[in-house]
Amino acid sequence: MKNYISLALNYRLLAGAIFLFGLSACSQNSTEEQAIPESTQEKISGQTLKLASWESDPRTRILEWVDAVTKEGSAEFIPVADRIAVFDNDGTLWSEQPMYFQLAFAIDEVKRMAPDHPEWKNNPSIAALLNGDMKGYMAGGEKALLQTVAITHAGMTTEEFDSHVKNWMKTATHPKTGKHYNEMIYQPMLELLQLLREYEFKTFIVSGGGVDFMRAWAEEAYGVPPYQVVGSLMGLSYVDTTASPELRKTPDLFFNDDKAGKPVGIARAIGKRPVFAAGNSDGDYQMLQYTSTGEGERFGMIVHHTDSVREVAYDRGSPIGQLDKGLDDASKYNWLVVDMAKDWKVVYPYELE
Repeated sequence: MKNYISLALNYRLLAGAIFLFGLSACSQNSTEEQAIPESTQEKISGQTLKLASWESDPRTRILEWVDAVTKEGSAEFIPVADRIAVFDNDGTLWSEQPMYFQLAFAIDEVKRMAPDHPEWKNNPSIAALLNGDMKGYMAGGEKALLQTVAITHAGMTTEEFDSHVKNWMKTATHPKTGKHYNEMIYQPMLELLQLLREYEFKTFIVSGGGVDFMRAWAEEAYGVPPYQVVGSLMGLSYVDTTASPELRKTPDLFFNDDKAGKPVGIARAIGKRPVFAAGNSDGDYQMLQYTSTGEGERFGMIVHHTDSVREVAYDRGSPIGQLDKGLDDASKYNWLVVDMAKDWKVVYPYELE
């Protein structure tokens, strides 16, 4: 049971808080993207500017740092082999409200799998979920959430899980925006990933989310290959079948890649301290701190969710993506705090001609 509790904390699924905050988030914010001037659209679609959808102040700070650390002979020069950049995923590269998208996937998987499991009707929480009674489902608290994750993530092969995630991404839509979940990635962050790669940085995702869930779609969405995704790990079992050996997922938590676990995951999976780190919550604090306190030039960045019109405004009091200590200590470590409402010309990608 201890492993199950750890798993719930890993995904940060606070049941009642997610439910109440989700209703609030969906009801208080517009479903339409703010209009953007034609001149700005032309700059973005024409790629006439690096970091085209960023406002000038944060753009200048990022570009000046990148230029300094990649210029041969400069005092701040970072060798190519050491150009490691790490990014949190939820709330940093894509949205995370009104609930973590991996939980939305797990809930939809319960509904998909239900016809093959008539016994689930005898489970009050799962039965409530299947009947559309979210309040009744959330009343099951942590136990209900644990069951949801366990029955939808465990037992299948890694290939089967990958296929289910990819199919979900093609069909499921976000309750607020109506977009597919993999369309709710941040245009400014896509530009930043591209910029860093142009200057020979290796870009990694380091997230508290499940690594297998992210690896199914991250390369197509961000250009980050599966072997550059670091995340939380569930157990795996090697099964030597007569046809072909398989890896099957088990419900136990093998590694929790959140908070203090992030630097550990970086050391184990990457083997070098990053020189660039971006996050959005206190779950990323230790990763940012670990990056910023290394020798030589370093860059830390926090995406601050201040935009209640184009996305969702939240920080210190949020049950999802809480940002408290990170805001307090940003100046101490010289982290760039990106004000989403002021610093980003667009949030989600436009259809570029």
